[in-house]
Amino acid sequence: MPAIRLIGDSGGMSARDRDEQPRLTRRRFLEGTALVPIVFAVGACGGEDRPAASTASTAAAATGAGPATTSAEAAAEAGTLRATPACDDHDEPTIPETEGPFYTPDTPRRSNLVTAGVSGISLLLTGDVVDTSCRPIRGALLDFWQADGAGQYDNDGFRLRAHQFADGSGRYALRTIVPGLYPGRTRHIHVKVQRPHGRILTTQLYFPGEPRNRTDSIFDSSLLMDVRRVGRGRRAQFRFVLG
Repeated sequence: MPAIRLIGDSGGMSARDRDEQPRLTRRRFLEGTALVPIVFAVGACGGEDRPAASTASTAAAATGAGPATTSAEAAAEAGTLRATPACDDHDEPTIPETEGPFYTPDTPRRSNLVTAGVSGISLLLTGDVVDTSCRPIRGALLDFWQADGAGQYDNDGFRLRAHQFADGSGRYALRTIVPGLYPGRTRHIHVKVQRPHGRILTTQLYFPGEPRNRTDSIFDSSLLMDVRRVGRGRRAQFRFVLG
């Protein structure tokens, strides 16, 4: 399968705005360079008793502005933001699932999806990307997209859509919100994961305890995130295993 392509999508932006958007090119991806600090504010998921709402500070984090490091990034580096349970050698690869009708290429590069106009229950998703021998995959590409709190997808722009690269230990972190219920589906988050020079894994992540998990024909229990409540927010963990 070919690497993720970037196809220009105006999304209502001017030519100048499009030129200033962070671009993912195959050269940048294969160079592995594109490793940047995972920058997001952990407070909205850590213990706040209110839903996430975009502010000047969260917008700055989403665009990479602000401090080069955060307490969450430091915690990830210290190993306190753990992935899903300890990896066993020869783990089975994460299973693929349908892309669905709402994938958009050429997403901006950021680890914070709580941007202007986004509100809902805070969700901090962390984890890592490893191979079937439990070796971390440095610089793995992760491209996320999801519905908003009302179950709607932004098909004109890049709201709740972004890509990032795993760090040198294969770890990633995403600040977002709990998606709403899209008609006929249970709650889920879409993702494409790709190692440098590797095939693309397209799959979906699910929430435990959702009533619609029992009736969703696409749902697979192996793709359940480990989710816990923190205040009124949520923290989730998931490990991607690439074959």
